[in-house]
Amino acid sequence: MLKCSSLASIFLMLLFAGDAAAQVSPPGFRDCSHCPEMVALPAGTFTMGVPAGEEALEGVPVTMRGRSEPALRVTIASGLAMSRSAVTVGEFAAFVAATGHAPKAGCWAVSNTGATYEYLESPTLNWRNPGFRQKGDHPVVCVSWNDAQAYARWLTETTGKPYRLPSEAEWEFAARAGTTTSRYWGDSRAAACAYGNVADLTLAEARQLDRRPQFTFRCNDRHVYTAPIGSFRPNAFGLHDMLGNAWQWVEDCVNPDLHGQPANGAPRLTGDCANRSMRGGSWSHLPWYVRAGNRVQGTGTDRYNFAGIRVVRDR
Repeated sequence: MLKCSSLASIFLMLLFAGDAAAQVSPPGFRDCSHCPEMVALPAGTFTMGVPAGEEALEGVPVTMRGRSEPALRVTIASGLAMSRSAVTVGEFAAFVAATGHAPKAGCWAVSNTGATYEYLESPTLNWRNPGFRQKGDHPVVCVSWNDAQAYARWLTETTGKPYRLPSEAEWEFAARAGTTTSRYWGDSRAAACAYGNVADLTLAEARQLDRRPQFTFRCNDRHVYTAPIGSFRPNAFGLHDMLGNAWQWVEDCVNPDLHGQPANGAPRLTGDCANRSMRGGSWSHLPWYVRAGNRVQGTGTDRYNFAGIRVVRDR
């Protein structure tokens, strides 16, 4: 005989399955057979940045707070489409085969000990070998901002359509998908593994990391490193992995906060342009990193085994 707890578990699984089945993603399109699938985004106005108190509640180190302030209203015009998922290894390989583009060897790998992160550049790592096994449907990593720019230019030349990297504002608008919470599924950390590949108990067990809630999402996503695209539930705009799996390069130069951010969603092209912004979090980063309003940066010429590409296309 099943115990009450077992019956409850079966009910929850059926409820979750029904909810997932009922969630219908908007239709997508491809401009070529090897191009990423794109989804048209609605126009809209949203609040970019994080509300007062979110960073303290999430445990953001004091020295790293304030980067997503002040909150401001930004309007995104109609006519923008974004790739449904991050650019895959297979899609990037098509670009390399067609152009001969050869990303330089060397990639920064993250060593997550739970309480601390260490970054070591390995001369042997590259997009084909980021330090863990990938298949063609995984997000490409170990690609620089410059590599991402070259990929977007190739899409433009191949299709005759204007492809580019998203601005920070466009990315955040798409990630939030009409929500105002820290993550597009809400503020819960426990629900993260239904929506993204994050630093979870699967990763903690495999790499013997600190399992306390400030260091690890308290759930299992069943992936240690990157996961195939589309493995997790999309947000309300039908976009997968806007949080988790791999950070995504955006167009903007790095600035210390949101003062001076364009209200029309355009990229900010002043400031420290040797460094560029990244958004979204990854398979390895602490929970406070994985938020819709969080902003981090990387050197435009460097490559990281936790950072990849997402593109947008103007009409």
